[in-house]
Amino acid sequence: MQIQINTDNNVNGRERLAAYVRGVVEGAVARFSQRITRVEVHLGDEHGEKSGPDDKRCVMEVRVESRHPLAVSHHAPTLSLAVDGAASKLRRSIEHDLHRLRDHRH
Repeated sequence: MQIQINTDNNVNGRERLAAYVRGVVEGAVARFSQRITRVEVHLGDEHGEKSGPDDKRCVMEVRVESRHPLAVSHHAPTLSLAVDGAASKLRRSIEHDLHRLRDHRH
């Protein structure tokens, strides 16, 4: 499984943040990792220098074998909370999609 992390120009601490994101994503999708080919993570600070409520954004897109890509997003006051929220949504989205596939086959 490949994890690709993209950030906008307003995001600092890229190496440390990338390690954190990889750990969170790997933990969230561990039980599906054999079926996942790639996860793309996009991190951004929507207000740049200005601070605002829930201005940090995390978008995750996952590619599961033989399925359409799934994408989720989460806004939060910090990047770590945005990543955690998006990872939870991603796990639930994959579970739902694969459950639907299993039900359709039976």
